This record gives sequence, structure tokens and C-alpha cells, in this order.
Amino acid sequence: MKYFFTLILFQIIFFQSSAQIHSGIHEKINNQWKFRKGDHTEAALPEFNDNRWITVDLPHDWSVEGPYSPDLASATGYLPGGIAWYRKTLHIPENHTGNIVYLYFEGIYRNGEVFVNGKPLGMRPNGYISHYYDITPHIRFGEENTLSVRVDHSKYADSRWYTGSGIYRNVYLVYAHPVHISPWGLYITTPSVTGKEAVMEIQTTLQNTTARDETLRIVHRLETPEGKTVASASDRVRIPAGESATFTRQLKVKQPRLWSVDNPYLYSLHTELYLGNEQIGHTEQPTGIRTLAFDPNRGFFLNGQNMKVKGVCLHHDAGCLGAAVPKEVWKRRLLILKSLGCNAIRTSHNPQAPDLYHLCDELGLLVLNEAFDEWEFPKKKWLDGWNVGEPGFQGHSEFFDEWGEKDLRDMILRDRNHPSIFMWSIGNEVDYPNDPYSHPILDQEGIRQQHTHGYLPDQPDARRLGDIAHRLAAVIKTHDPSRPVTAGLAGPVMSNETDYPSALDVVGYNYNEYRYELDHTTYPERILYGSETGHSMDAWKSVRDNDYIFGQFLWTGINYLGESHAWPSRGFTSGLLDLAGFIKPRAWFRKSLWTDDPMIYLGTYPVPRGRRKDYLSIDAPPLWNYRAGDTIRVVAYTNCPEARLLLNGKQAGEIRAYDDQTGIISWDIPFEPGKLEAVGIKNGREAARFTLVTSKRPHAIRAEVLDPVVAREKGIAHIKIRIMDEDGNPVFLSDNEITCTVEGPARLLGLEASDPRDMGNYTDPVQRVYQGKMLAYIQATGEAGTARITFTSPWLQPAVAEVRME
Repeated sequence: MKYFFTLILFQIIFFQSSAQIHSGIHEKINNQWKFRKGDHTEAALPEFNDNRWITVDLPHDWSVEGPYSPDLASATGYLPGGIAWYRKTLHIPENHTGNIVYLYFEGIYRNGEVFVNGKPLGMRPNGYISHYYDITPHIRFGEENTLSVRVDHSKYADSRWYTGSGIYRNVYLVYAHPVHISPWGLYITTPSVTGKEAVMEIQTTLQNTTARDETLRIVHRLETPEGKTVASASDRVRIPAGESATFTRQLKVKQPRLWSVDNPYLYSLHTELYLGNEQIGHTEQPTGIRTLAFDPNRGFFLNGQNMKVKGVCLHHDAGCLGAAVPKEVWKRRLLILKSLGCNAIRTSHNPQAPDLYHLCDELGLLVLNEAFDEWEFPKKKWLDGWNVGEPGFQGHSEFFDEWGEKDLRDMILRDRNHPSIFMWSIGNEVDYPNDPYSHPILDQEGIRQQHTHGYLPDQPDARRLGDIAHRLAAVIKTHDPSRPVTAGLAGPVMSNETDYPSALDVVGYNYNEYRYELDHTTYPERILYGSETGHSMDAWKSVRDNDYIFGQFLWTGINYLGESHAWPSRGFTSGLLDLAGFIKPRAWFRKSLWTDDPMIYLGTYPVPRGRRKDYLSIDAPPLWNYRAGDTIRVVAYTNCPEARLLLNGKQAGEIRAYDDQTGIISWDIPFEPGKLEAVGIKNGREAARFTLVTSKRPHAIRAEVLDPVVAREKGIAHIKIRIMDEDGNPVFLSDNEITCTVEGPARLLGLEASDPRDMGNYTDPVQRVYQGKMLAYIQATGEAGTARITFTSPWLQPAVAEVRME
């Protein structure tokens, strides 16, 4: 069986907005909110006095402000939850009288209860789901209006990883004509795509809130980035009073340029609504044309080209910034991942902020968009360290029966028009044996399926999974039949005894590479891939060497908060990048596997003893500081056929060939201070070089501005801090305490050194470097000018950096 999908997709942008609701004019209302922790029973009322509350700008995550405490749950990073309120005064111009006004939240974690002028609008329990309210009946046009939001994250150990708390994504007011495109009311597919022509089908759902029938004209126009119109159409349509109606139009695009990971070409689609001669609505959105195909024997095809998916799983936080992550921070991180050969991400294990999808559209990264980590029953949430002690059982399962299908629907409607998204996932490891579901097959010997015990008859019956999966898949097919439905199976041995896999178009296996060949033979129509895998060479070779396995998603792309070990531990550390987004040694190892341009990395560690004497690490640090005479294992990660090792300009050991069993070239040599170099050799010539130098004591701070010019309205500058010796060499072993001061139109948003065991204060301007480096996030405050940022430390030469705000 082969699945073939063709699509043309888009994103909405109004006035540089990244909002995804398709109606009207968007106004971002992130600034100047009043905030206070605790429950305040009268805070919804307009007359409530909030003068003593602090002022915050959104997005805002109060959990990451801490403090860390060993008395809190390790699952969510030893950080607090609780209840808090937000309030904002809004002036709604009188000239909008007669319009429809929507209030759109990209995400409130969690149980966000919204009030306008004291009137309750509703509560959305799932903190990852974008949602909106029609606030028109409650607005006083031409006057001040009070918006209040109560956020209840009192059940703070409700996730296996860090979630954050608060209004941690953007918020918009949307002003729409009484006759307008329904929220999330545009859906575009392509019935066919060839090199000569793409047929684009646009479904537009219009909403008529008036008391009379209306006749409109819908105009669609597709433009290239240079502004050239390549296709257009105009239709006259009639909408009955008080109703919605969907209208379909096809456009033909000649010689279409296709969206791909190497060339993410985006058109602009303009949609205009006219009532008589008056334009009553206009949207402009980038759009990409591409085809998807999946085959059980040959894998995955993008635009007809067979390719391996080289993916990573990503959670939604960014270290000291918590879950309120600016778009610029995500852009830097995604670009670094792409430089390592990554071409796909998995949104583990929930919908993420719209900014992430827009960036993947623009940068050329495929997205596996995932909805849930648990369904009707909770998973274990570790409280005293990962897999330590007795777990808790708070979680999203408490509202799954009521909200699960609605949440999935809204995820699909919000995101279905992104060219980057190529699969929908309905769940991650919901079939983990005995956490919570069980099945008699777990009592069988030799099944090689991870589980804590054999069959546990008091646990939920695994056969329930099939019915739920089919219901969720039906929701997806109703709102977007153009993409396959998938899930990450942790217990395929157990799930194969149920109807769960039959609900999926594409079946992902988590850490079950040993099942690939067996299940490919047993279920020849099943399309397989590694939905979550480790970083080992064997896991990659299972993908590389089998045509029927189309890819893998590493756990994980970036270190993340939560899922922590026993105190002190901020989070999980299996990422290619650390919490600051710096490249770790294992990222160089991955680059050697996933890229073709010649590269080499050099890392070292003392030669192991005993049973681990032959151990080859993918986490060898870039360090050449040891005691004289120590025997050191030097490892090179490279995609070159051979490598040479030089110590102080002389060859140290023989030239060694690439080892396809381990992916690592190694030498054991006695330590001698100086310069250590690895040289990658291709066709007998040097193709790449990596150098380490024995460093002296810390001497100076070096500040490298990665973004010298940023937007004055909350633009983000990244400044890389390194500790150097007197010769200008980095001091990897340094842990100096740095103080940051900012002068000018900017503020310090955070300092992230990525030490997974530093449970200190991340809200002040003082932080210790880790492994000799740190990242400073500087945010513009709204005025043009130049900010001067100074970094100081006792006994070290300071560093001064400048960032211009325009």
C-alpha cells in the first residue's frame, strides 16, 4: 500500500503578525499587563484595584522565575506552578462599532479562564491549544474595557517535562467585518502537482453574522516573492443571513516552484473580500507547493525525491527563558540544528507556538506535529528524580474525554496550512506497557518488550487503544485528509495485539529498532520509521541501511527543563544542543553522520579502565588540559575516509581509517601540553581540521554579539560569552561568575550557562559560566539607539558589547 499526498499551504500574516486566525485585522496586545500570583476572587471585576500588581509583558512564564526547590516535582524541573491572574485595560475604538471582535490566545498554561468586563467567556484546560472567543457582545465600544485571565496550574506536577505557567504565548484582538472569513476558515490543497502545472484548490469558509443574505466577491491572487502574479480568480458568492458557507475555487499555477528542505520557496497568496465595491477583508500569506509520498518498501518521497528524514524531538522551553521563547531564539536554534544535517523536527509531545511552524516553513524543516502524550489515563510523573521513588498521576488525562477531540480538531485547523508539516501524530508512547495499559502478551517469554512487570490485569486493557486511535484519526481525516496520521509506539509487541496500528497511515517506533525487520516482514503494508531513537551509530544504521525505514527522530535535539534526575538537576541532557543552544560534542558526531561537506571534530577523555577500557564516547569534550603522563583517549568524529592526529606539529599515531561500526576514529596517547590537531583526509589530501590548545588560567572575558542590529520593538540579541586565557585560548574548565549590566534602550532577558546542576537564581544579572561559556539574551525596549552591555568578573578583564536597535 502506498500513501500519496499533495498540498499547497500557507501561513497568515497581518501587519507582521504571526497570528493563525483567518479573520480581520490583528492587533497584538502583549504589552502592559498587570500580574499577581495567588487567587483573587474579585479580580475578574472591572472595578477591582490592581494598582499594587506588577506589570509584565507577554509572553510570560511565571514558573521559570522560580525559585527551584527540592520539595517540588522533578518531572516539571523542580519549579513551581500555582494560580495567578492577569489583567489589562483595553480601549476599543468607537469606529469598530458594528464589527466582530475576537480575542485570540496562542496558549495559556493551563486552565485559562477568561473574563471581559467581568463576564466569563470560558475556560480552556489544555495549555498547548490556541483558542479564541467572540467578545463582541461584552465590549463597550469607544470606552475602556477590562480583560482578566485566571490561570490555574495548581496541579503543577501534571507533565513528564517542564510546561511553564501563564499566558506564555502571544495574544491578539481581531477586528472583523460582520461578513468575514471564519476563524481558521481557509484550507488549501493541490489535487495534482507536476513540473508543468499545479492545481491549487482553495476552500474558503465565510461567516455572515448579519440579519440579511449577502452577496460577496472573493478574489484570490498568487504572487511570487518578487510580486509577480502567477494565478488569480474571482467568484461571486451568496451567504444566507446568520449562517456560514464554504466555497471552493481552483487555481492553475504554471511551472510551479516547489517547497523543499533545501529550497523552501514560498509564494504569497492574497485573498480579498468585496461587498459591492467595498473591500471588507484582505489577507496575505506565504504559501508553499510540494508533494508527499510514503511507501512501505521504499520509504518517504518529498516532491518525488526519495530522502531520509533526519529529525530531532523538541520540547518547547529554552532554559532560563522557560516556555516564553521569542521567535529569534527559536530561529537561531533551528538554524544550528539544520547546520548539523537535521531536516525535520517532532513537536514533542504537544502543539507548539505558531512562531515555530512559521520558521520551519521559512527555513525548510519538515514537522511531525504531535497532539498528545497521554489519553484517557495518566502516565507516571516522577517526583523525586527520573524513574526514582513513587510517581504522581496528575495530567491532561483528566480532561481528555471532554476535550481531546476538540483539542485535536483545533490543532489541525490552526496548523493544517503549513508546508513544513508532513504528518500528524495522535500520541506519544500512550502504549507504554503498564504505564498505564497492559495486555496478557506481556507474560510471554522472549518478547523483548520493555515493561516494568508482566501482565497487570488491574491496569487498563490495551485493547481500548484501538477505538480511541480510530476516533482521533477520524478527526484528522475530517479536517485534513491530505496528510498521514501517525503515532510513536513504545510497545509495538503489545500494540500489535490491538487495533491501534491499523488506525495509523504511518507507524512510528520508539526505541524498538530490533523490531524493524521482523515487523516489516510480518506487516508488509506497514510504513515504518523511528519516531524516537537514541543517538547511537546502530540506531542510525537501522535507518541508513534499510530502504523501508524512512527516518529517525533523535531524543532529543536540545536539552530541556524537566524530566529531571534527583536533585540537583534542572532537566534532561540528551540533546545535540545544550540549554543555551550551544553545540555539544554529540552534535559533531551527528554532523559526521548526517552531512557530506568534509568536517572533523576532536574530543578527549582519560582512557577508561576495566570493562569500559574500549569505550568510545560520542560526548568527548574539546579539552586538552590533563596531568603530564596521563594516557588520554583522543576521538575524532568525521565524515572523511581517514584522519591524522598531530601533537605539537608531529604525527601522533598512525593515520586511521573511518570505522563504520562505531563512526569514531580514536587514538590513545600520553598527554603533552600544547596543540592537538585532527586532520580529515579525503582523496589523500587534507579536507578538514580541528584544533585544541592547552589553556592557561582564566584571564579575560570575550563577548561575541551574534545579532549586532535588532528590531527596536522587543528584538532579541544573542551575546556569546567565553572565558579566555592570556593567549586568547578558550578556558573550557573555567566557572567564573559573570555580572551583566545594560545601558541604553534594552534589558537583560536572561543569562544561560547550561549547567544542568545549577539550581540558583536565573532572574538576576549574575551567573557562572559553564564549560567556559554562557549566552546572554538582550531584548530591545522600544526605542531606537545603541545599547551598551558590560560583562565583568573579579580578576578578569571585562568585555563590552554594543547592540543597535532600529
